[in-house]
Amino acid sequence: MAKSLHPDTCDKGIFSALYEKYAQTLTTILRYKYGDNTNPADKVQEAFITLWENCKKVAPKAARSYLYTVAGNKILNEIKHQKVVLKYQNLKPGEYDHETPEFVLRKKEFLKRYQQALADMKEDDRIAFLLNKIDGKTHQQVADELGITKKVAEHRIYGALHFLKSRLKEMT
Repeated sequence: MAKSLHPDTCDKGIFSALYEKYAQTLTTILRYKYGDNTNPADKVQEAFITLWENCKKVAPKAARSYLYTVAGNKILNEIKHQKVVLKYQNLKPGEYDHETPEFVLRKKEFLKRYQQALADMKEDDRIAFLLNKIDGKTHQQVADELGITKKVAEHRIYGALHFLKSRLKEMT
């Protein structure tokens, strides 16, 4: 087995290259997978800090997997924490601005059904859909970011649109 020229990620150049290569993509994927409420950019930063603290133990080839695992675990811990906070927090009703009660109710119901439909969607389809529709990325950019072909990206995006349309048909 050949030895790597760089046995760990402690070299500043290697670490910097890893950051440039993975930080933005990992942040975007975590944001679409878990939402903005979990502060995905902060979790990615914390993952890189953890990588730096354990740089002698992590080979550059294993850094991507390590970063994705650490960031994912940090997000899951944040979600658990938020559930505990919500359990003990008193939620105040929102203030409305000249909207009829019927409109407010329909809006809430639609948002609830939309979020549920997104949650029920296949994860791969949801990520591709959100990258395309929220971030405004082209099908080719979505494909490049997810490491798939353009046709697969298109299939996932159109599949997500069809899924949402079928789930929200009676609301429109």
